[in-house]
Amino acid sequence: MAERYIKRHSKQTRITHGIVVIACIWLMISGLFVFVPPLAAAVGDGVTRAMRVSHRIVGCIFILAPIVSACMAPGGFKAFLHKYFTKWTPQDVEFMKKFVPYMLGPKRVHMPDQDEVKSGQRIADGMLILGGIAMALSGLVLLLGTSVFHASAGALLVMRFVHDLFFILLVIFVVAHIYLGAGIFQPYRGTIRLMWGDGKVSESNALYHWGFWAREELEKGDNVVVEETK
Repeated sequence: MAERYIKRHSKQTRITHGIVVIACIWLMISGLFVFVPPLAAAVGDGVTRAMRVSHRIVGCIFILAPIVSACMAPGGFKAFLHKYFTKWTPQDVEFMKKFVPYMLGPKRVHMPDQDEVKSGQRIADGMLILGGIAMALSGLVLLLGTSVFHASAGALLVMRFVHDLFFILLVIFVVAHIYLGAGIFQPYRGTIRLMWGDGKVSESNALYHWGFWAREELEKGDNVVVEETK
């Protein structure tokens, strides 16, 4: 039996996403040992030192990966910005109003059609991007301000607060992102394939989650492929 799929994410997008996600998770783990003294004391100086070094190295990867990807595909980066920084439609507002009831009872709530990026996703991903930038900038000041140049104690204290604050926010939004993106929430079952598989979504799932975008893609046909299913 044949089924139509829509190519949603390119290989470069999936690789960049994978690098950033893995780096982010490791930074959260290693950061606990760097910034929480009781944990550092529990594991000893050797482990703490290794965590600190890895935190700095992986932090550089976390910063450079999206920058390099954007430079490699400036057109894709421009399209990315357009999808996220766009005027909200009445359907976008309706989606947000229904989001909590939908999460509590997806079978009882009918969600409006959405474009390629849902309004809720724009908010959630926006917080992830904002948090990532805040963590990167504050982390750079904390690193370089104690090595390359000497930042004031007040500046380091502020950057430490920013780093801690956005760490908490990132944990919240990363967990939510995994819950939906990995398909743990039943209506999103199978969407893990979008970023950790071949980047394709079935016609039925595309129409359910991103109705406006799916119909546009199906009409154009450029990113539509037919696969045999068992």
